[in-house]
Amino acid sequence: MDLLNLSLIGWLFTIGSALALVLGGWLIAAIHLRDAAARKELAARVLDDTVLFGVWILGLAGGIGVLLDKSWSRPVLELFCWVLMVLVTLSAISRWRTAPRPRGLLAVSLALFVLPVAAVCLATIVTLRGETALRVLSG
Repeated sequence: MDLLNLSLIGWLFTIGSALALVLGGWLIAAIHLRDAAARKELAARVLDDTVLFGVWILGLAGGIGVLLDKSWSRPVLELFCWVLMVLVTLSAISRWRTAPRPRGLLAVSLALFVLPVAAVCLATIVTLRGETALRVLSG
């Protein structure tokens, strides 16, 4: 069952991941150039940022692989989708738990972010497991 077009998936994840990588690099460079205290905070989170960049590179590679009809792109992009859903959900839960009460409006805004991300990722996973993707991305 194809919920999304394979070329749409390829372009969506390629452009989205590339934008996330560029924005992340720009933010890190801007923080690094700010002052010594900012660089110290940035240095304390270097492992987190490195892992996050690795996740986005996984999405970029998967998107490019789908555009090039490579068989390895299916598991790579599916792994990226699962990781993205988990990270977005954990981030939303963490944000909600640390916010002061009342948190009703925050819960709505977090749901408006998390649910579309999860929907696109689940639709991508279903599409990548579909017959068309198996046929097109077989080699």
